Amino acid sequence: MSLESSSVVLRDEKHAGVSMSTKDVDTGAQLVAGLTSALDPDEALRIRRKIDKHIMPLMCIHVHRIQFMDKTTLGSSAILGIQLGTVFYLSYLVFEYPQNLALQRFPVGKWMSINIFVWAVALACHAACKNFSGLLVVRLLLGACEGSITAGFLIVSSMFYTRTEQTLRVGYWFLMNGTAQIISGFISFGTLHINTKGFEPWQWLMIITGMITLILAISFWFLFPDSPTNAWFLTPDERAKAVLRIKARLMIEALTDPKTWLFALFSALDNVPNSLTNQQSLILASFGFSNLQTTLLTCVPGVIEILTIFTGVRLAARRPNSRAYVGAMYFVPAWLGILLVNLLPWSDQVLCLYAHRSVAGVSTPGFVLSLSWLNNVTAGHTKRIVTNAIMLSAYCIGNAAGPFMWKTQYKPRNHVPWAVIGACYVVCPILLLVIRAVLVRENRIRDSEPVDDSEEEYVIERMTEDGKRVEVKVEKEFLDLTDRQNRDFRYVL
Repeated sequence: MSLESSSVVLRDEKHAGVSMSTKDVDTGAQLVAGLTSALDPDEALRIRRKIDKHIMPLMCIHVHRIQFMDKTTLGSSAILGIQLGTVFYLSYLVFEYPQNLALQRFPVGKWMSINIFVWAVALACHAACKNFSGLLVVRLLLGACEGSITAGFLIVSSMFYTRTEQTLRVGYWFLMNGTAQIISGFISFGTLHINTKGFEPWQWLMIITGMITLILAISFWFLFPDSPTNAWFLTPDERAKAVLRIKARLMIEALTDPKTWLFALFSALDNVPNSLTNQQSLILASFGFSNLQTTLLTCVPGVIEILTIFTGVRLAARRPNSRAYVGAMYFVPAWLGILLVNLLPWSDQVLCLYAHRSVAGVSTPGFVLSLSWLNNVTAGHTKRIVTNAIMLSAYCIGNAAGPFMWKTQYKPRNHVPWAVIGACYVVCPILLLVIRAVLVRENRIRDSEPVDDSEEEYVIERMTEDGKRVEVKVEKEFLDLTDRQNRDFRYVL
């Protein structure tokens, strides 16, 4: 059948004759149109496992880990001899919305692979930089490319996984940030032992990570799918069933939705303390550790982040409607760590080190859960694109603002930066609970609305190969309605 001439028609007494264009219909609806049999649970599980097998390794092991590892090389390179401020995140902020528009217009997998390729080249070019201007240009390129990665992963996760599954999968590929810190620390430790005339250790660090990323960009181009409708590892029948398995899935609406800005505020404040990622090498060095010891100690937050994200997303997945509570809970150890860092004697290096480590990475589950949560409570492709762009732009603002706290006059105890971090970590869990309260209230309002018992029927008009027009039934869930337009939509908590 051809999709060249198709439209959606709503047939019932109440809306007789109402039609929508094909662009208002999820592409998955056109794929599954006409399927009437229910999907067997065992078959759905088999398809999900097949999707996991082909998608999760690329998102977890290959791309997101290396992507974050490339960012952490800036922090590692600070102790190896170069420093740069907030250029990366400012560029990320500027290009975040254009990148989201590109993800909407072009095949997701191909667009991301192009960005990863440019990322790899720019990363390797760090080694050729001889001055600040050169470093400025390559960091701008990295920030511009970064905007496609997390947004693209969120889009792909929403296309392939149910709302409950997304909580775990987003957590799994995000916890690879911790692995990135560990690998980056060991690579940095190794490069410190390289003695090459005219080539500094930090230059080797950039070359190594650049080459790894280049290999991954090529594999991403050939192996990563754009959507379930053209996934190379699924048969045509499996593609239709993969879309059917999901079912539950506009500029102005996104901008006027209060929860969009609550999530954005949380994202900005939660990422101000991320400046610790770039400052931790210098902070550890101030404790009296050598360069070799410092590079190894930077691996510790990676281990903490892996453990906290894994336990956090598993706990949220096991306990229904607990995302806000779980995310808020992981801020408590960070509060304790901030108090200890500021109150312990500076001479007690062991306890100060423990306190510092307890801050770095412990609260990350809150942000990870917020990413998948926002995706779960936002419906409509265009609206989801806009809300993701706003969320990740706020992420950039927080990361860009954070480094300005660490001024010379605050050393060595840095009480002012730690106070700012503490304030952010007090407001963030409160915001999570406020978001939950807003969504609970909206669900109650929808539950109290009169039930519309009228039967609605949506059909796609298709033209067959012999030129005949046929009508094929589709379900309401596949129409590209936003969460506000679809009053049957209920927000997960």
